[in-house]
Amino acid sequence: MTKEPTRILVAGGGYVGLYTALRLQSRLRGELRRGVVEIVVVSPEPYMTYQPFLPEAAAGSISPRHVVVPLRRILPHCRFLAGELVSADPATRTVRIRTLAAEQSDGEPESVRYDHLVLAVGSVSRTLPVPGLAEHGIGFKTVEEAIGLRNHVLEQLDVAASTRDPQVRDAALTFVFVGGGYAGVEAVAELEDMARYASRYYPNVSGDEQKWILVEATNRILPEVGLRMGEYAVRELRGRNMDVRLSTRLDAYEDGVAVLSDGTRHPTRTLVWTAGVKPNPVLAACGVPLDERGRMRCTPQLRVSGVDRVWAAGDAAAVPDLSADDPAPDGKPALCAPNAQHAVRQARLLGDNIARVLRGHQPVSYRHRYAGSVASLGLHKGVARVYGRRLKGYPAWLMHRTYHLSRVPTLNRKARVLAEWTLAGLFKREIVSLGSMEHPRAEFEAAAGSDRAPGGP
Repeated sequence: MTKEPTRILVAGGGYVGLYTALRLQSRLRGELRRGVVEIVVVSPEPYMTYQPFLPEAAAGSISPRHVVVPLRRILPHCRFLAGELVSADPATRTVRIRTLAAEQSDGEPESVRYDHLVLAVGSVSRTLPVPGLAEHGIGFKTVEEAIGLRNHVLEQLDVAASTRDPQVRDAALTFVFVGGGYAGVEAVAELEDMARYASRYYPNVSGDEQKWILVEATNRILPEVGLRMGEYAVRELRGRNMDVRLSTRLDAYEDGVAVLSDGTRHPTRTLVWTAGVKPNPVLAACGVPLDERGRMRCTPQLRVSGVDRVWAAGDAAAVPDLSADDPAPDGKPALCAPNAQHAVRQARLLGDNIARVLRGHQPVSYRHRYAGSVASLGLHKGVARVYGRRLKGYPAWLMHRTYHLSRVPTLNRKARVLAEWTLAGLFKREIVSLGSMEHPRAEFEAAAGSDRAPGGP
């Protein structure tokens, strides 16, 4: 009888899933060649999205296809299964996966066994029960949302240019972004840059008519870059005539009007929600211990606490921060922040630790050295705090691009992104809206509908 290979199942194709699989693919090269180990990657999408490039993709500085990394291409020694994790049963070491084929045939989820399970399901947008948000809000977490937002913003310029109604123009040219973290600040800054540039091609729409509003519930933005750089970012945005509202919340979006907690009302057709993330809700069906925020409780070795052969890292994992000098404010051990820097480093160690365990060695604990944070504020503008040094303006923007170019996976993607940046510096921005791509069958359906009109053949 032939012994079945040891199966390492990686559930998720984001930062943690991709970098863990890459590490395992490298560390277990011999075992994979001999067929004693099998790595299975399960993800609903066949690509990993490099989220720090979403604002530039929305602004047209990078092509959408270069923001994503195809999993099948860079994981040639792994088996890829297109599907979504439904549940996990650590007692029987099985997971249930809803594959694309099952979705189309209304079939039951497929049961897949594992010997080691990596729960890398990541996070989803954290929304609040704000009236009107679910129906009209726009997210900014996927490449589809980023390109959809770009098309939407350009369409609003077309709306404003095609009417003299002051109320319609005002609503079309008002853009409200909720959330002052990386996603919100970089998105509003990049898109404002793009829209101001695009307005030169609209004779009856000026950049000064546009109203860009950033709403943040706390008293600061970009806390990762420090207080001084956060204050500089506020001054920079306000200097571009952008309305930054601190200690303010979105109370409702009613009849096309954003209602803020400071009592102001803003008619708008654009409401972008970037106010944080939360762990993927599927974790509640995976038989793992969760903390009060819905994250998996983990050991410093990236094992899920109290669950044999289950590992986790990234946004959905509560990993103790052994490098922190002080405990958390509630007196509990400090935890690693849910950011990409930790996710990538943890994923690499996670792959190493699984390889160590398979070879009879002990896993090691996760420790890190804080490198710093960088953020873009639009073309040639940014803020950064790197190894204690503060940068702003063009040097920070250059640091932002250099850092993320070094971190995006594969040489292929690095070369393509660098080429696009170079070409963007030599030629003018593309300001074409391709909103019809979101509904590619609309024109055909309309034509088919006219053929079925009364009196037709």
